[in-house]
Order: sequence, then structure tokens, then C-alpha cells
Amino acid sequence: MSEENPNPHDSMGFLLHDVSRLMRKNFKRRGLEGMALTQTHLRVLAHLSRNEGSNQAALADILEIQPITLTRLIDRLEEAELVERRRDPDDRRAQRLFLTQAATPIMEQLWGMVADMHETALAGLSTAVRQRVVKALQTMKGNLLRAEGNAAPKATPRRRAEANAGNV
Repeated sequence: MSEENPNPHDSMGFLLHDVSRLMRKNFKRRGLEGMALTQTHLRVLAHLSRNEGSNQAALADILEIQPITLTRLIDRLEEAELVERRRDPDDRRAQRLFLTQAATPIMEQLWGMVADMHETALAGLSTAVRQRVVKALQTMKGNLLRAEGNAAPKATPRRRAEANAGNV
């Protein structure tokens, strides 16, 4: 049973959205200038690092962008030798995406910036509270993924592979 909140602007949905937006803003302020990549490119790299071997359609879905938009972003990252496309062994029309060795130092810098930003966001919270926040968010994510799965059409092998690419 949910607790009534008299101020809808303090609802969970608004707060999650606001915190997410402010985290992105804080991240951007931390020094993207020296990285020669946009925040969008770094977002693609971050999600690809969690979903290596995904095809472009699955990654576009995870990022909530149009596949053609992702194609242009991947083209740029491939030109920078940070991402490579490999033929899908199960589908000759498809390609899978992977980070290159050249992406390793960028990813290390990226995760360092993320850790600093998380520290800022979680300042004043004890380790126990931080762990409970993460556990609550993981539970919420799992609940919503299960709800999505219940509403989705029957899984085919390809849909299962694409869905698994989105699991973290």
C-alpha cells in the first residue's frame, strides 16, 4: 500500500526524474571538455560496456533513441577506434557492437567521473542507507522489467536475445 503524498511534485516519479536529470547535469559539469566526446557518446559507450555484443537495434532500445541516430553515433565512435562492429554469427545481416582496447582508458576516466558524481549525490547518507537505496532501486527495476515481460508478446529466440542484452 502506498503512502499518500500531499505534494505531487515530491512523488517518487518526479524525484527519480529530477535526480536523474541533476546527475546528468552534474556529470557534464565535471569536465567533458577534455574528453573530445559528447555526453551522448559517453552514454553510448557506458551502455555498450554493460551490453557488449548487442546489436544496434537492442542498444538503441536500451538508450531510447532511434536506430538511425545510434548508427551515426556508432559511426563516429568507430572512426575514433573506440567501437567495432562484428558480424553476428547467427544472422549475417546483423552486426554486434564491441568496445575496443582504445576505449579502456576512456572508460576508466568515465567510471571515475561517475564515482565522483555518485559521491556528491549520496553525500550525507550512511553506507547502510546507500546500500538500501541501491537495493530498493534494483528491486524496482526488477519489478518493472517483469511487468514489461508480462505485457510483451511471446518471446522468440531473437526477442529473448535482445531482451537479455538489456539485462544488467
